[in-house]
Amino acid sequence: MILDVPPKLPDNPTRFMDRLRALIRSRNMAYKTEQTYCHWIKRFIRFHGMQHPSVCSAKEVEQFLSHLAVQRNSSISTQRTALNAIVFLFREFLEQPLDELSFELARKSRRLPTVFTHDEVRTVIDHLQDESRLVARLMYGSGLRINEALRLRVKDVDFGMQQIIVRSGKGNKDRATLLPDSLIEPLGLQMEICLALHKKDLAQGHGEVYMPTGLDRKYPSAGREPAWQYLFPAAKLSVDPRSGVLRRHHLLDRSVQRAIGSAIRKAGIYKQANSHVLRHSFATRLLEAGYDIRTIQKLLGHADVRTTEIYTHVVRKGGFGVRSPVDEGF
Repeated sequence: MILDVPPKLPDNPTRFMDRLRALIRSRNMAYKTEQTYCHWIKRFIRFHGMQHPSVCSAKEVEQFLSHLAVQRNSSISTQRTALNAIVFLFREFLEQPLDELSFELARKSRRLPTVFTHDEVRTVIDHLQDESRLVARLMYGSGLRINEALRLRVKDVDFGMQQIIVRSGKGNKDRATLLPDSLIEPLGLQMEICLALHKKDLAQGHGEVYMPTGLDRKYPSAGREPAWQYLFPAAKLSVDPRSGVLRRHHLLDRSVQRAIGSAIRKAGIYKQANSHVLRHSFATRLLEAGYDIRTIQKLLGHADVRTTEIYTHVVRKGGFGVRSPVDEGF
């Protein structure tokens, strides 16, 4: 089952959620954004007893957002995400812009990210095997999110320029990040495995990969070309829910997440952590090495430098590189 490919919509959608999804896709928004917006809009509708949003007003929106803050104890970022989804619903889909809103603001602040030391990361990676091991090394070595690593295609790894191009990352933006020296050889071997599997699929009448929106129409044969193949292909072919075509997708994020979670436990690390901690650790190591915060922001793909600045609170020695006076002796 393919979980990160948007399912096919009717040619002339009539159902509420289908029309909403069609509008989101017409704006070329990321599928993750579509999933998030639809999730919060459904929550809003259920909160008001399945009442159609077109008969709701700013009052109903304020009630829902206040409920998230007071009864659900949601974080600031969660409440803001819900607000963005509902504003999109009213302003863009219903064409009923909301008046100024007044609601209870969430007070639960953002938690500091969990970070591993370099030795802890190395121990975790030592407990991983095969593709999961290489994906973990990419996340730590290049600062990739797990799905950014899994969605890499052959053409996105530039050995000559020694960089990795992340396509349609968070916010549906492209960016370039570094290709570590130590990963050049293993990524080259992974590419050979990927292309050999692709050659086998072609011989069996398959070999066509999922193409980003619109490119399958513009370049009908590109999906069968080696450059577009996923660098981390799935072990089995699966049916594309949009087209019904039998294709080889990339590894599922949940399988790699489970492997990394298991490796963390085997490593005897008791911090509250998941696969994303490898990306956090990448950013923290660069800060500790003295790299400029703006450079780190670009490598991570953060739209706002304030998001990157949170890592300044978790670098070693007290969070700010400060030496405690008690360490001076008495």
